[in-house]
Amino acid sequence: MLTINNLTQMENLGEQIGQTAQSGAVLLLSGDLGAGKTTLSKSIAKALGITQMIKSPTYTLIREYQEGRIPFYHMDVYRIDGDVDGMGLEEYFEGDGLCVIEWGELLSELPEEYLHLTIHKDNVDENRRQIKLQAIGDSAKNWLAEILAKGDFNE
Repeated sequence: MLTINNLTQMENLGEQIGQTAQSGAVLLLSGDLGAGKTTLSKSIAKALGITQMIKSPTYTLIREYQEGRIPFYHMDVYRIDGDVDGMGLEEYFEGDGLCVIEWGELLSELPEEYLHLTIHKDNVDENRRQIKLQAIGDSAKNWLAEILAKGDFNE
C-alpha cells in the first residue's frame, strides 16, 4: 500500500508508471469517482512524451495517442457493463502500446498479465490517497518493482 499525500505525489506516481511502461503493458485503474484515475492517466501520458490534451474517455470508450515514446491507449469501461465481447479490446492488450483502463475491474475478461492499481480516498484528508498495487504475471511484477524502485513513495 502506498500513501499519496498530495497532487504532486500522484503526478509523480503517474510519471514513474509512464517512464517505466513497455509496449504491451496493461494498467487497470480502480477507485471511486474523483479518486484520481484521470489525473494519474494524464501524468502517465505526459511521461510518455504526449503533449496532446488528455481527456477522460468516459463517453468514447477509447482514446488513442500515438505521439509518445510508445502509443497510449486510454480506456474507460464504466458504461459498458463489462460486456466487451466483439469490441476488439484484446487487440489493444496485445498491441504495441500502453493500455490504461479506468474501471478495468468491470471487464469480464482480463489480459493474462497486468498491473492493477486501486485508489482509495482518505476519509479525513481529501488530498490523501491510499494506493493498492497488484501485479498479475511476471512482466507486471517486474514493472511494479521498477516503478517502486524509481519512485519516492511511502509504503
